[in-house]
Amino acid sequence: MIPPSTIPIAVKLLASLALILLLNWKLRNLTTAILAAAATLALSAGFTASSSLEIAWNRISSPSDAALLLVVAQIIWFSGQLQETGIMRDLVSSIKATLPAKVAMAALPATIGILPMPGGALFSAPLVDDCDETGTVPPELKTKVNYWFRHIWEYWWPLYPGVLLAIDISGVSPGRFILLQLPMTFAAVAVGWFFLVRKIPPPCHDNDEQARKQSGKTRQITGIFRAVAPIAVVAITYTAIRIYVPAVSALNKYAPIVLGILAGMAFTHLKRPMTWARWRNIVCSKRVAKLIVLVAAVRIYGAVVESKLPSGILLVEKARLEMSGWPAPTLVAIALIPFVSGLSTGLAIGFVGASLPIVMSFVGGGSFANVAPALALAYACGYAGMLLSPIHVCLIVTNEHFKTNMARSILTLAPPVATLLALTTAYYAILKAIL
Repeated sequence: MIPPSTIPIAVKLLASLALILLLNWKLRNLTTAILAAAATLALSAGFTASSSLEIAWNRISSPSDAALLLVVAQIIWFSGQLQETGIMRDLVSSIKATLPAKVAMAALPATIGILPMPGGALFSAPLVDDCDETGTVPPELKTKVNYWFRHIWEYWWPLYPGVLLAIDISGVSPGRFILLQLPMTFAAVAVGWFFLVRKIPPPCHDNDEQARKQSGKTRQITGIFRAVAPIAVVAITYTAIRIYVPAVSALNKYAPIVLGILAGMAFTHLKRPMTWARWRNIVCSKRVAKLIVLVAAVRIYGAVVESKLPSGILLVEKARLEMSGWPAPTLVAIALIPFVSGLSTGLAIGFVGASLPIVMSFVGGGSFANVAPALALAYACGYAGMLLSPIHVCLIVTNEHFKTNMARSILTLAPPVATLLALTTAYYAILKAIL
């Protein structure tokens, strides 16, 4: 029998992710599966029971994570408000009157994806559902469409913290970084269309042509702008605070989005007021409590991954060092380390912060021509790992909304993710040849 102390941390980390999938499949309770995996990883890594509990408490009691849980609750409240007031229905109707419904089913989560809100796929999921008026689209397909297109901007959109951190670590200018990463968004859209949107059954996208003819193009576009106005208020408020009042972000990194959603809710209430009874039903929904507990479990697992081992080194850094020492070419390490980081953190800022410094050390810095190919490859591989992570909040809440199975969702996402990785490899080769 192999002594547990001799098993590499990287192997223990991957085993804990497999345990999440196994327990969720057996118990049908993702919160329990994640907490069990967090406890198993902590104890196998050398933490005592008391230190493991301390790690968990420090994470969920921190102001940052309290704000994150508030954002999750706000998303549900705001989504409920838009549904109750009919704005969500108006948005879906306007976009469907302008676009074929299967295009609208992808466009709606992409629109919400402009907002860098944690768990934002939860906000777009009801919009995707509303596009399926006939109920002919399988829940698993709606899960993947919502999840996939929610994240297409995260390669380069500078409102995302992971993008900003990647720019900072790599030393590449924002403009060059955006141009470097932009082709991957086009690739993600193409892959999503081929594997997902193309498979939406015909009854869903038989738009009422008569209604489209009766409604002029200007009127359709005006309807979209009116319906998107509450979301635009969130985006504008968030951006204005980040740019003009940086002290708010310094106080709490989630504060700008908290204030942005509050502004969006206030704007919506002024335009379409609701009674306090309707507000109470939205705010006191059991769904809010269930998702807050689930997200708290995800953050506890993340806290274990990000904690210092008894030896004093960070757990995720120890895993990185182990993988960098494996007998593999540097190119494999540049791809594998971000992928595993994305898989284990489920966050762009997580895989960027955990893996990009070591990738840059492999590259050695220097000119844009030297850095760009490795940067593009590393970021895309980390992104792929993030998409397949069982602790990615957006994947969790999307599965919860559509009542789909987490393990099956990940397995069926593997082919489009693998295709995206193949395109990433080709892009890396092109960049090496032309730069």
